[in-house]
Order: sequence, then C-alpha cells, then structure tokens
Amino acid sequence: QKPLDGNNSVNGDTRNPTIPRDEGGFKLKFCTVCASNQNRSMEAHLRLSLASYPVISFGTGSLVRLPGPSISQPNVYPFNSTSYDTMYTELNGKDPRLYRANGLLTMLERNRQVKFGPERWQDWAIGKPRLDHRDDRGSAGVEAGVVDVVITCEERCWDAVMDNLVEREGNLNRPVHVINVDIKDNHEEALVGGRAILELADMLNAAAREERDRSGGEWRNGAGAGDGGASSFDDRVPDIIAEWQEKWPNLPALWSLAWF
Repeated sequence: QKPLDGNNSVNGDTRNPTIPRDEGGFKLKFCTVCASNQNRSMEAHLRLSLASYPVISFGTGSLVRLPGPSISQPNVYPFNSTSYDTMYTELNGKDPRLYRANGLLTMLERNRQVKFGPERWQDWAIGKPRLDHRDDRGSAGVEAGVVDVVITCEERCWDAVMDNLVEREGNLNRPVHVINVDIKDNHEEALVGGRAILELADMLNAAAREERDRSGGEWRNGAGAGDGGASSFDDRVPDIIAEWQEKWPNLPALWSLAWF
C-alpha cells in the first residue's frame, strides 16, 4: 500500500450525526480488509472501533509491502508475525525524513495503537476464538472469531475474499455479507473511505437492530426460522447499500452474500 501524508485520527470525532447510534445496544460484527492491512482497512478498523463496533481487520496480499526509497526497493514484511511497532522502529532508523514525509511513520503510529500487527485474511482460522487479541481495539464482541459483515476496500481484495470463502466451503453454515467499497490507496482517500464505511455500518446496524426488535428474539445469524430477525435483515442489505451509494457515488460498491 502507498499512503500519502499521514494524520493520526485516534482522537478524532468519528460520529455520524445523521444516523442515531446506541453506543451500548446491539452491534453487528465487522471485518475490514485491504491489501496489506496498513492504510484503508486500518483507518476503517479504527473508526468502527471508536464507534463501539466489534471489528477485526486483515490484508489479502502474500506479503506486507510498504513504499521504500524507490519503486524497486519496497519494504517487505511477513503477515501475522511482524508488529507495527517493529516496522515503525525499522523505518524510523533507516530514513526518518523520508518516511515521515511520505506518511508511513504517522500511519504506523496510528496502527500500533489499534492492534499488534497486520494479519492475512487467508490465514484467519474462522470460528476459532481470538483469545490472543484481547488488547486490539474493537476486540470485544469478536472473541469467537466470526463476523456478520466483511468490508473490503478494493475489488481485487473482494475477489480474493470471495474466492477464499468458496475454497473454505462454508463449514460453519453461517451467512456473511461481503461488501466492497472501492477506495484509492492513499491517505486522503482512506480518511474519506473510513467515514463512508462508518456510515454504512451505522445504516446496516440500524436495520439489523430493527429486525431483531421486531422479531422479539435473540439474533442468531444463520439459524433459519426463529433467527431473531437475521434473515429479514439479509433481505434488506442490497437496498441499504443502494441508499448509501447515492450519498457516496465516488466509492463504487459491490455486494454478495457468502458463507463461513
């Protein structure tokens, strides 16, 4: 990924004034995905976590790639084992002026306040408890290792997620909405995309809460009859995305219902 000038939004106001949000009420569980789990997915992860949503995030690339001194000299790291703090320390030691100017150090400062390091989607053990991620922002609510909505930030990432879910064969028999919000991979667009994703999350969550309250039961995604409104919510998702897209026409969206 290649973010431009950074801006730490940890203390920023992420509230969307147009969508009522019950901070302590029912919450859908989210997952955000980009190529390297550095820029777009992490900005969205941060905004969703600050809005009290359970959230995890991943990258779909084979390796984490960050810009280096030239196009032919990227900084490359493995997923799952390299911390954001390690990347920050290494790049700050190599050339602090360069990596401050291109926004990498500021981005990594933000990221290391969110979680340990970048994780790879294809290595995620879906349904396995994430007991070693208790300190991650947004970890409360996703301890069981499943989510309701996956939001990718680039079409090739959406393709990678969908292909991977087909390969996994849906052994949990649990539906998941996979939505792509196409965001250019630079810092400014990541900030805009993060706000847009938060608004979409608010709209989806409001609809899910309505269906849950209307059914009068406990939300049980994938349970079929008596699922607490989950299937009725599934039917509403395409219309919600279409409504959201009218407000965010410069962020093309894709959607599919898939299975864990």
